[in-house]
Amino acid sequence: MSDLDSQTPYWDAAATTKTFTHPLHMPWLDDVDERAAILDYGCGYGRVLHALEQQGFTNLTGVDASPGMISRARAPRPTMPFAVLDAPPASAHPDASLDVVVLFAVLTCIPGDDAQRRLVGELRRVLEPGGLLYLSDLLLQDDERNRDRYARFAEPYGTYGVFETGDGAVCRHHPSDWFTSLLADFEIADTRRITVATMNGHASKGIQILARRG
Repeated sequence: MSDLDSQTPYWDAAATTKTFTHPLHMPWLDDVDERAAILDYGCGYGRVLHALEQQGFTNLTGVDASPGMISRARAPRPTMPFAVLDAPPASAHPDASLDVVVLFAVLTCIPGDDAQRRLVGELRRVLEPGGLLYLSDLLLQDDERNRDRYARFAEPYGTYGVFETGDGAVCRHHPSDWFTSLLADFEIADTRRITVATMNGHASKGIQILARRG
């Protein structure tokens, strides 16, 4: 894998077939100005940005490491600024230039601890003091199918919760305290548990966290 545990060929191939479903909890953004600078990091095909646009937000940007996903995102919204990440986790945004960063179902696609920490560090860099990080991701599941694959892949990948999917991706589910550690340089404003369908259609336990850059 290249930098940030990239699986770009997989996501390019999946760009026209996968559906993402993590819900956007709009009350968390009630106090955000409609002109606030919002970045969707790992935007996929632009689903969340489209939802934000429908809510009246006007300063929206999406970035993703997959050219295929960005191509799908641009097709229905050619005027929205989407960009391909050349060297993730680095983005082109200056320090402290963003009000909100959305990170939906991205960490599940990054199996390594160090890669996840570097990404969160980059997002902290581009957020202004007091800026919001809205994270949505998947928790460890307790059903037999998932427990079996966590155990099967724990040794080769070195982390319980990392697994290979049947169609060729390497994904990760997380214990809830991992997010506490990962966001140690943020202030946690709110947390909610959700049930969400994965990209392969399995109902799964998830978590959403609203964190503020101190």
